[in-house]
Amino acid sequence: MKLVQPRQNFLGLGGWVWAGKYKLERYLYFLHRITGLIIIFYGIIYLIMVNISRIQGQDIWSATLVLVHQPWFRIVIFALVYHVLNGLRLVLQELGFTLGQPAPPNYPYQDSLRRKRAWTIAMVVAVIILSLVILFALLTGDI
Repeated sequence: MKLVQPRQNFLGLGGWVWAGKYKLERYLYFLHRITGLIIIFYGIIYLIMVNISRIQGQDIWSATLVLVHQPWFRIVIFALVYHVLNGLRLVLQELGFTLGQPAPPNYPYQDSLRRKRAWTIAMVVAVIILSLVILFALLTGDI
């Protein structure tokens, strides 16, 4: 038995960034991951600063508030807002509200059997004739 090798599809971090032939959905998903990481990182920093300020006192808490009022903090706010709104979009999409109506089917379907019907019928007829010839030869004892 031939051993089938699995397809190598591990892309690592490049798989996060490179969207290939995908459309806008893939890039929105990538941003959703990045904003999630930013929120987690901010949450960890926030918990550390709050616990340190409880131990050290009011001076550390004032320094923490100064740090929060820096311009880079707007990135965290943007990440939080984007993550929430994109999460709501994903929930609505998962529930089927944003997918739209399905397209009506086009009859008759153009599958491969109907596109190559003449060749298919010819092969079926040839197989039937060949089978009948072999069956007749077996019944008469010629084979």
